[in-house]
Amino acid sequence: MKKEYFLIFLTAVISGFSVFINKFGVSISNSNVFTFLKNLIVAILLSGVLIIFRDFRELKKLNKKQWFLLLAIGLIGGSVPFLLFFKGLSLIPASQGSFWHKTMFLYVAIISAVFLKEKINRKFLFGGLLIIFGNFFLLKTIPSPFYKGDVLVILATIFWAFENVISKYTLKNLSPQIVAWARMFFGSIFILLFLLGTNQLKIAADLNLRQISWILVTAILLFGYVETWYHGLKFVSVSQATVILVLGSPITTFLSFISGGKINFQETISGILIVFGIISILGFKEFWKLIKEAKKSYAQ
Repeated sequence: MKKEYFLIFLTAVISGFSVFINKFGVSISNSNVFTFLKNLIVAILLSGVLIIFRDFRELKKLNKKQWFLLLAIGLIGGSVPFLLFFKGLSLIPASQGSFWHKTMFLYVAIISAVFLKEKINRKFLFGGLLIIFGNFFLLKTIPSPFYKGDVLVILATIFWAFENVISKYTLKNLSPQIVAWARMFFGSIFILLFLLGTNQLKIAADLNLRQISWILVTAILLFGYVETWYHGLKFVSVSQATVILVLGSPITTFLSFISGGKINFQETISGILIVFGIISILGFKEFWKLIKEAKKSYAQ
């Protein structure tokens, strides 16, 4: 199996863990401050990587268009959608927010077909339907009617879809390390400006040790997410990459099970449909290689 597909698979695994763990972190802190500090820590870590491996020298060679693209990635990927998503999530059930977020691969497929000329074939459409039905089972009902929270989460998901397509385009000429850094560095600056404008930054001074611990744990996961995601995305079509990310959903469900919860029949069917949907899009042979590579990596 190609290394880049395995990196995207690792991103999905990290995403599954992150969703499970982040719900504890956000519940004990202001979501905007929590997001800012987590993103800031990752931005600092990525800046350190640039310095250690001397990748920062690439920044000196960037032209105005490339700087504009990096700023756009930070704005529509590393700041605005985070604020929209967590605000929306505070207004609707988490399962409903998760459902809307898992539709991102559909937006990505449409946007990438228009701007990157990536083809949408029958396998993708069939697999996409299986994934959507799988998420319906997981949610147990169709989200209705639309509330403000639904709109905010959908907008956040669309923002992330555009950001992934722009990132894929930018990765043609820039290294994954630079794109990952830009997303988190500029995104942190934009969120900081928002917190200053809404007088929320002072909340950070009142955080206790438990809250800081959750921020550090989730920051480490986010660092792993962006590192694996952008290094894989450079060589994998953005539509296929976002489909693989959907594997994070059954992973989160499994973690809920081993933590003491129970997985019912509907959730089992949901996981099966999602997995078969991804197999339909990637092909059984490629999917099986993903699993074998994961087992080999775990054994080492």
